[in-house]
Amino acid sequence: MQSIKAADLANQHFDWNVTGTVATITINRPERKNPLTFGSYAALRDTFRSLKHVDDVNAVVITGAGGNFCSGGDVHDIIGPLLDMDMKELLQFTEMTGDVVKAMRSCPQPIVAAVEGICAGAGAILSMAADIRYGTVETKTAFLFTRVGLAGCDMGACSILPRIIGQGRASELLYTGRSMSGEEGYNWGFFNKLCETGSTLKEAQQLASKLSSGPTFAQGITKRQLHMEWNMSVDDAITSEAEAQAICMQTKDFRRAYKAFAAKTKPIFEGN
Repeated sequence: MQSIKAADLANQHFDWNVTGTVATITINRPERKNPLTFGSYAALRDTFRSLKHVDDVNAVVITGAGGNFCSGGDVHDIIGPLLDMDMKELLQFTEMTGDVVKAMRSCPQPIVAAVEGICAGAGAILSMAADIRYGTVETKTAFLFTRVGLAGCDMGACSILPRIIGQGRASELLYTGRSMSGEEGYNWGFFNKLCETGSTLKEAQQLASKLSSGPTFAQGITKRQLHMEWNMSVDDAITSEAEAQAICMQTKDFRRAYKAFAAKTKPIFEGN
């Protein structure tokens, strides 16, 4: 497939801004705490899928407008219509929402979630699917599916969340649907950092900028291995990492790092 430019990924369902090689996705419906629609689910899926073929984006930040991250699926635009769908249509919808997480996991760029305020339902899933999460003390994250009569096993939650915060803690959140406070999220390992309210996006973008100036090919390999090795034995993982590292040792960035070390300068990586 031909490479795609970052500008080609702009769409009507969320704000898409690129500074340098960092793209920022902003779910922008602040008057309703940034709920998702059928269209925004599909646009997120397609955007993250396309990022495999984008050469001028090295890292991605996802956030919400107006002091909240995302309140989940829109009650009127999604929940209501679901009640009138048959099983085939419902499965098409749930498979599409799951494809958003698959696309986030498979895109080579690291994804940083800047999470303030309400982060609920599918919004909690989007933050969970990111590689790194920044929050605040005031952030409230809720996997609230059981509170609307659904199972907690939505969009990979029963697989991914226990690996982040542990089986027991994940079980409690997924059974009860209660909110996880910002401090709980940080202490449990869900959030990598708690920021001052209002500064989360800036700090997430700073981290993304730092990552985007690193050895991006090698970072893509790191992300791939982190996800692939969930289903491997330790011995298979060690073998797979040996193969991956041998590939990285053939890159020009590896040579650049050695030459910079020998010259006692900072390496300038170019992602090849």
